[in-house]
Amino acid sequence: MSGKIAGFFREYIFGLSIVTMIVGLLVLFIGILGTWFGQEDFVQGFLADEVVVWCPYVLIIGLIVFGAGLYYLYSFIKNKNFVLEEIETNKRSEFLKRHSDLKDSVRYLPSKYKEMLKEKEKELKIK
Repeated sequence: MSGKIAGFFREYIFGLSIVTMIVGLLVLFIGILGTWFGQEDFVQGFLADEVVVWCPYVLIIGLIVFGAGLYYLYSFIKNKNFVLEEIETNKRSEFLKRHSDLKDSVRYLPSKYKEMLKEKEKELKIK
């Protein structure tokens, strides 16, 4: 069961990380509004008094959610660029030097990149 859930998240990591960042920004915005401008009149109409009390906590939660989305987006783009760059090579010796790193990077990417690595391994006759 957990393999299916992890596989789902792996396939849609790019979109999910962007959605997580957007949600984090919205929560962060509400936290900033309530924390710094909680006593102003224009915020009183937007946020209830009960919400203003919790805004410092909402601010921290927003920072954590936004940071998690940013981290997953960065790691996806870094791994994707690494795999695409290393698969471009046609030299078997260079490919073998990075083969273990490629396998580790592909493990966290969608299945499309696993297939690309398998095709390159067949092309260069690597087991």
